[in-house]
Amino acid sequence: MAFAVATGLGGCGQAAPSQGAARSLVLEKTIALPAVAGRIDHLAIDIEHLRLFVAELGNGSVEAIDLAKGQVAGRIGGLKEPQGLGYLPGRDELVVASGDGVVRFYKGGDLALAGALKLGDDADNVRIDPTTGHVVVGYGDGALATIDPAARTVRSIMPLGAHPEGFRLDPAHRRAFINLPGAGQIAVGDLDAGKVIDTRKAAHSAGYPLLFDPAANTVAVVYRFPARLVVADANTGRTLQDVGVCGDADDLFLDAKRQRVYVSCGSGEVDVLQASPQGYRRIDRIKTNSGARTSLFVPEIDRLFVAARASGGKPAAILVFRPDGAP
Repeated sequence: MAFAVATGLGGCGQAAPSQGAARSLVLEKTIALPAVAGRIDHLAIDIEHLRLFVAELGNGSVEAIDLAKGQVAGRIGGLKEPQGLGYLPGRDELVVASGDGVVRFYKGGDLALAGALKLGDDADNVRIDPTTGHVVVGYGDGALATIDPAARTVRSIMPLGAHPEGFRLDPAHRRAFINLPGAGQIAVGDLDAGKVIDTRKAAHSAGYPLLFDPAANTVAVVYRFPARLVVADANTGRTLQDVGVCGDADDLFLDAKRQRVYVSCGSGEVDVLQASPQGYRRIDRIKTNSGARTSLFVPEIDRLFVAARASGGKPAAILVFRPDGAP
């Protein structure tokens, strides 16, 4: 999808559905997490066994949810601030990165501990490199570690200028795009060389979620101050679009089938933006729960999962949304 340059759009290009209009996301079910208190962080999926994993940071636990039954199927407890999750289908292992700086590996079947590595403080986001099968973890005052899950060893460490928040891999070009809000930068790293090859000034403050679209060769970042979605050329960093979105965003996903992006926000909303040659335009704003800022879109099963923390007398839950037209 080619984008025309569009900056400073403010409220322009925003649209909300009329009363009674079909919604772009339909709440299909709510899966209660009655034993969970506090903040919920990131999610991961096991497609083959239809299990959703939930990092319950405030609870010090990770839960496995059986999506077919719509209920909790297992739990890992005793963790310190579990944050990032990744699932390795070839090994049937769950990767958990925690605030204590430890990356732990659990067997998929019974969630038994299979191994652990100490990286440093604040092990956070996890990505799986589909080309190599390696696990990439952001941590500490500024680094990405590439881990061989079979050997349980760190293959390389990429130094960064600040703690990495949202980051995405570009396996085809062996790149990583990394949000560094503490430095006001977006870094581009060489995955094989383990070093930063470019840094770009952040468009606004507090950029957390980041998305790489390989078809359009663009990088999108959602900032919190102000609440804006900024789309840039992946190669040059040139801004293509700057548009307002919901507040306190923490996750951003591409629905390539529909050429849409989903932005989940702690303000209690999911913004749905549709791509066009003129850029992204908001076509819907879906109400969720206050503080429900983490999510996961799974194109293989065409569902968006939003993690809602306990609030207002309601228990924590996973909200399962079905895009319009999905079976």
